Amino acid sequence: MSAFTTRLSAVAEGVRIALDAVRANKVRAGLTILGIAVGVFVVVAISAAIHGINQSVANDFASTGPTTFFVSRYPISFENCDGSDGTCAWLRNPPIRPNEVESLRRLPSIEAVGERLDWGTKVKYRERELPSASVEGYSAEWTTISAPEVYPGRAFTSAEARTGARVAVITTLMATRLFDESDPVGKSVTLNGVPFEVIGVYKDNSSFLSGGERPKAVIPVQSLIRYVGARASGVSLAVKPREGVARDIALDDVTATLRGMRGTRPRDESSFAIITQDKLLETYNSIFGMFFLVMIALSAVGLIVGGVGVVAIMMISVTERTREIGVRKALGATKATILWQFLVEAATLTGIGGAIGLFVGWLGALGIRSFTPIQASIPPMAVVVALGASAVTGILFGMLPASRAARLDPVDALRYE
Repeated sequence: MSAFTTRLSAVAEGVRIALDAVRANKVRAGLTILGIAVGVFVVVAISAAIHGINQSVANDFASTGPTTFFVSRYPISFENCDGSDGTCAWLRNPPIRPNEVESLRRLPSIEAVGERLDWGTKVKYRERELPSASVEGYSAEWTTISAPEVYPGRAFTSAEARTGARVAVITTLMATRLFDESDPVGKSVTLNGVPFEVIGVYKDNSSFLSGGERPKAVIPVQSLIRYVGARASGVSLAVKPREGVARDIALDDVTATLRGMRGTRPRDESSFAIITQDKLLETYNSIFGMFFLVMIALSAVGLIVGGVGVVAIMMISVTERTREIGVRKALGATKATILWQFLVEAATLTGIGGAIGLFVGWLGALGIRSFTPIQASIPPMAVVVALGASAVTGILFGMLPASRAARLDPVDALRYE
């Protein structure tokens, strides 16, 4: 118990001396703390953002079901396309045709095939206007695949989707901006100058991948092409397998059907892209892996800057307290005791920087949540890593001055002026 009390007293003394050093050398200590704080802030803020994005991506995948996959004219590609067959032959892929969609819907392994087409246009209600609102065209399978929460009102029916009725389901944000607190259901808005009846309002499950919550209207895909001027060549599909059917079986059926209808020879590449959620996740991880590396690099720079400051301020502290160290050694203090005291002092300095960086990072996460579609939140492990990294930085960079203090000869130290 006495050894524990002695060690606890040494820790308390080291913390007190570190705080005295901060007060006595405000500029040097401030620069040290700032370097550590910047490093910790970067770790916490970017970890919060990535954690929020991960959660958003998981929610996106969950909303469409784990087996749903997508058929698109073009693949996900980040290559440098110069128009040649060698780099981007997929540019000549034909659009998805209506007869191909109907053939896929008749497959026994498929429950639903939903068409989707994104567009942007001016939306207006009386004197209120949204100059560049998002308008998405869907087939009637929208409610089967995505399951939107439509209230008040309803989603459009299969007949309305098939005939291209001029009906629209708008997001709560668009309803607020165009109608304030009044009920929008039954009122008429104009899309690209063409009147559409609002039949429902739905809560947009905004996310990082979908671009966040924004004023948006959903109308039948045929209406989007016929009245708003969207190009049918941009239609993509979401395919949901029947319950009990493995995704890979449904995927093979869709691939074989489309290749057969397009007369694709066995040795030729498919003239369409099938994008699974695994592929989306792989692409997502490759992109945000780079953000993670940048986060590590930036935080490392901040910690190194703070570590150099620790070396400087602790070396000055050792020089200024040389006689004190000689007195302590003359009274029986061991090398381990002196080493421990200075390491505690260094860790206290970096710990203060870590706490400040953590607090500012928390404020940064709140800012990200408030001003972006990313629902940033700080994972507990990020807090542990941030504070642990700051403490380890103090110990590593404080080892040199602490070792110098521990190796001082007590006779020479007592003679130091």
